[in-house]
Order: sequence, then C-alpha cells, then structure tokens
Amino acid sequence: MLTGALIYTDEKMLRDIVKDESLEQAANVAMLPGIVGRSLAMPDIHQGYGFPIGGVAATDPAEGGVISPGGVGFDINCGVRLLASSLTLDAVRPRLRDLVNQLFRDVPTGAGSKGEIRLSFRDLDRVLAEGAAWMVEKGYGTADDLVRCEEGGAIDGADPDRVSDRAKERGLPQLGTLGSGNHFLEVQFVEEISDPGAAETMGLHRNQVVVLIHCGSRGLGHQVCTDYLREMDETRDRYPFNLPDRQLASVPVHSEPGQHYLAAMRASANFAWANRQGITHFTRQAFRRIFDKDTELRAVYDVCHNIAKIERYTVKGQAKALMVHRKGATRAFPAHAPEVPEPYQSIGQPVLIPGSMGTASYVLLGTQRAMEETFGATCHGAGRMMSRTAAKKSAWAQNAQQRLEERGIIVRAQSRDGILEEIPEAYKDVDAVVNVVHQAGISTRVARLKPVGVIKG
Repeated sequence: MLTGALIYTDEKMLRDIVKDESLEQAANVAMLPGIVGRSLAMPDIHQGYGFPIGGVAATDPAEGGVISPGGVGFDINCGVRLLASSLTLDAVRPRLRDLVNQLFRDVPTGAGSKGEIRLSFRDLDRVLAEGAAWMVEKGYGTADDLVRCEEGGAIDGADPDRVSDRAKERGLPQLGTLGSGNHFLEVQFVEEISDPGAAETMGLHRNQVVVLIHCGSRGLGHQVCTDYLREMDETRDRYPFNLPDRQLASVPVHSEPGQHYLAAMRASANFAWANRQGITHFTRQAFRRIFDKDTELRAVYDVCHNIAKIERYTVKGQAKALMVHRKGATRAFPAHAPEVPEPYQSIGQPVLIPGSMGTASYVLLGTQRAMEETFGATCHGAGRMMSRTAAKKSAWAQNAQQRLEERGIIVRAQSRDGILEEIPEAYKDVDAVVNVVHQAGISTRVARLKPVGVIKG
C-alpha cells in the first residue's frame, strides 16, 4: 500500500462490511500508482469490480497517476435526478395508482427496453458529444434543466469516435429508458425538512410530491467499460504496475489508452445525462395526462455517482489537478465552489441519496469539509448487503409486493424478479448511512423523502 485506506462507517455497519471483500478492495486501491491522499470508502461500501462500490480515490497525472475503469464502474454515470412537483400528497393520493400505471406506460423499463426516441448514428454521436443539451434542443426539456445538472448535463472532452460500434448499437434504441436492476423511478413526498433555508432555496416543502429518477448509461456505458477493460488487460505488460488484482487494470492518465478511455467514458456520461433528460420528459408527460396540463415538474438537481474527473485540490499546500474516481460515490461540493450552479451558490451543491425500494431517500448538501477530507465526495445510496440471488431466496421475498402495498407504496415492474431482487432488506439502513456522512460533516441533511409509488424494470 502506498497510502492508508479510510472507511466511513459505524460499528453496526462495519460488522456487515467485513463479510465481503470490500475492505480488501479498498486496501488494493491504495496501491494505485500516483495515488494522492488515502483510499476512501463511504458507509454504503460493498464489494464491486476492482474498486469497492462506495470507493473514492484521487491520482496525480503529473506524477504518473493512473485511470482505472474499475474505479468508475460498468454503469458509467449511473446517477440520480430529482424533480419537484407543484402538487401535494393530498392531491396525488386519490389518483396515485393511475399515476403509477401511466408512468409505467410512458417510461420504458427493463433490461432490453427500447425507447420512443428514434436516433440515427449521426444523432447518437451528437448525444455523446452534447449530452442533455441535445435533448433540450429537440424539445425534451428546458434550459433550466441544464442549469440544475452536474456539468450542465455534458462533460467536456467526450469523443464519440472512441466509442465502439458495438456500444453504439446497444445504446441506439435505449435513450430515454429506465433499465433494470437497482434502477427505478419513484414518486415520493417530502416527509421531513432538516435545513429549512436550504430546502427553500431548492423549492422543497413538506408533503410536496417529488420524483426521483435513478439510472445511467444503459448498454452503451456497460459496453464501453467492457471494451476498455479488455484493451487494458491485453496491454498490461506495457505498464509494469504491481497491482494485486487484475480487476484494477489501469493505465497512466496521460497515456494514449488512458486518453482514449476517458474520451469514451465522458461520451457515455453524456449519454446518461441525455437518458435521464428523456425520462424527465416522459415523466412530465405522464403527470400532465393524469393531472392538469399545467402541472409543474421542476428539476431540482441531477448528480452522477460513477465517474472520474480532473478536479483541482490543494494537497499539502500545493494546488494540483487530480483524477478523482468516484465509484458509488457522489460529488459534494460546498457553497461558492465554481462548479456549483448559480441557483445553489449560496448553499452548496445538492446531493441526492436514493434509498432502496420502499425506504426513504435523502437530499443533502455538499460541504467544505468534504473538499478537505474526501476530495469533495460522499455516499451514493443505501448500499447492498444481500446478493440478488440471496434476496430472491429470502423469506422477505415471499410477499414483498403485498407488504409494500400495505404500507401505501404502489409498485409496477416488468418482472417479479425486478421486485424480489430489490427488496428493502437486501440493503443497508439508508438512515444509518446518511447519519454517518452527516456526523462526519462531509454532507449535511436537508430533507427526507418517502416513496408512495415505484416503477422498475
């Protein structure tokens, strides 16, 4: 290890963390060439590919620092978007089932889902270069959606030519689709407000109905990760790194393969922002079909949690441009950081933490302490404790949908497995996860959201 590994957790969650290989993976990350500071892991840590999910690491490109696709993940720019409605829970509850059914009809879901947005390969290249802005240009949203989105909905340095034909073929029919696994669209309401000032700035109030969209770059991003992992594995002898795990395949940031991967990763991230923009459009459409045509669904913010970026930090008194990997971790920048959009300059960047199906989600704020301790990062969700296979075989799976309905939560899914694999018991307690990062001061609570309707693949 070139540095230490620091895990943010509490005693109860630590007993579960030691049951898989995530701590060993965090130690392995501490061996990456050019790593700066410590290998970090958030309280939602669990075993992943190479990096633990919940892992954060910064490397210094000027000192031979590397980029590792395992530090980004297969679902590049898997992220979360929050929409705030003009409706209260009392107004929505009588037509909630109609709304969930309409959302299920309007938002394509499932592993092989195909969307209504028809693209040519030339269109797709523009999506990969321009991200959510292309969608807005085509009428799938407003300019304000882009303002309230990390990177404005498109990261610079994307190159569609570095995305393989196979990846493009997989992504071509999937723009504006939700996918499967832990991805979801939830109708929620604001149950609690912890920071009234910040909530007011975000336009959130108690009993307000909101929508949380959790998805990423679909098959396109998965194929990009697969392609470049294969390429890095084939050329690993070119870079004599002494890494303990082949899943940590890495190349120097400034190398040709490193730059090619980053260009393709950024293009995949732009596809994911465009994808969430498309789902936003279909969600608005569904609300207006069930309620008044003037029903508002305003974007609060959109964050990603599987990405690597060049960002500037002060390390031992020296300003450095670092490659920050966030895998299953969310950016958490403070007030007045230049990357925070103008509407939130006075309070800091909103941080969106989705819970597991049927449990709470959170809105947090980024902090200066995160910039100083965690390279501006915090947790990204509840964190899985149980494999999908184990979840389906568990006693809790037997009547999962019935139990959710008894709690007033209506669920629609493409398959029974889509529900059973994502039962709340398969995940850590999101309240405990958020309490750790709040108490550590790397992000602070603003609002707690509670679901009343869920659609899944």
